[in-house]
Amino acid sequence: MNKQKLIGPFHQLLTLDKLPLKGPLKDESLEIIQEAGILIRDDKILEVGNFEELRSKITLDQTELHLLEGDCMAVPGWIDCHTHICFGGTRARDFAMRNAGKSYLEIAEAGGGIWDTVTQTRKLDLIQLAANTTKNANQHLMEGVTTIEVKSGYGLNHEEELKMLRAIKEANSKTLADLISTCLAAHMKPRDFEGTNAEYLKLIGETLLPQIKIEQLSNRVDAFIEKSAFSSEEIEAYFEKAKELGFDITVHADQFTTGGSEVAVKFKAKSADHLEASGENEISLLAQSDTIAVALPGASLGLGCDFTPARKLLDQGGSLAIASDWNPGSAPMGDLITQASILATFQKLSTAEVLAGLTVRAAATLNLSDRGILKQGMLADFSIFPTNNYQEILYHQGKLKPVQVWKRGVRVTASAK
Repeated sequence: MNKQKLIGPFHQLLTLDKLPLKGPLKDESLEIIQEAGILIRDDKILEVGNFEELRSKITLDQTELHLLEGDCMAVPGWIDCHTHICFGGTRARDFAMRNAGKSYLEIAEAGGGIWDTVTQTRKLDLIQLAANTTKNANQHLMEGVTTIEVKSGYGLNHEEELKMLRAIKEANSKTLADLISTCLAAHMKPRDFEGTNAEYLKLIGETLLPQIKIEQLSNRVDAFIEKSAFSSEEIEAYFEKAKELGFDITVHADQFTTGGSEVAVKFKAKSADHLEASGENEISLLAQSDTIAVALPGASLGLGCDFTPARKLLDQGGSLAIASDWNPGSAPMGDLITQASILATFQKLSTAEVLAGLTVRAAATLNLSDRGILKQGMLADFSIFPTNNYQEILYHQGKLKPVQVWKRGVRVTASAK
């Protein structure tokens, strides 16, 4: 039997426990344990509490003691519930053209846009694509992101979408981070498909989705509901098929125009992501539902557009998670805590709202109940920051990085695989 481990003492430990899933949060609602320790066995937390009290209970022959020196505090591992880190190539030219004033259509006509990434991703074999994904996941992991949702959507045909999902599965075996895959074959109708949007959706619904279930490559289906992708009406039959097959639903919704959030609520989606274009009607609809709003500040920064109306969503009783949208086009930064800090500034979010949006509320979007909180029975996923005050994390807007990251009870190192 593996030895248990005691890590500490932490000047502060934020459990993120006992917080409601919905509505605004004040910092006073955060449960903070002073001079704390974490006792773990294998991949789970045995106990969280006062370090000296925990130390008095253990025997050194059965416990590895990991003593910390100097100021430090612990938070649950971040959960990035919306990324596209499985891709090939770059879209640096798109970024430069966009900043020079070119429109989305002009960039697409010049060979850029999503289809450019599709072309570059299709050129990679599974091993190359898995290596790219592993590299990106490990970068995220070293910055405290211990669970990462990863979408397909740059394959856009049967075999290429399967290649992406298989690559994500392979990458998951190469990184200590947990990768949660999502099928985004409904990203856009591929340019080389000779048929209508509805025909493309029918084809992938009848052939691709069943194969994904057979290979157990994903339990989640996403779709981009937008004028440049699929309409609310076109996507309904596809979502009905996905739910029939047992997939959870999530939606790229209200990024440039509204309509997607209504579909998300209708199909009881786990989350509606983007929402930069959401107005009062959409905010009210989401707030009254169990669908979690996911803000993607990286896309707002990359595109130079409005932020998700996070403050209004919370104040009306909605739930909010925050994700990076890390992708090669609109959100290449991939620095989750920097983006969350900037969103907090522009949307006036409390530190508690941001931290919950990166942990326990983000876990709920992925239907995960075993992480995002530091307490007995949960996964031993946490980060240690070199400070005695949790407010310093957002204050430094991403410059304060973890000095240690623990994933499933294992301390992560730069060489860990």
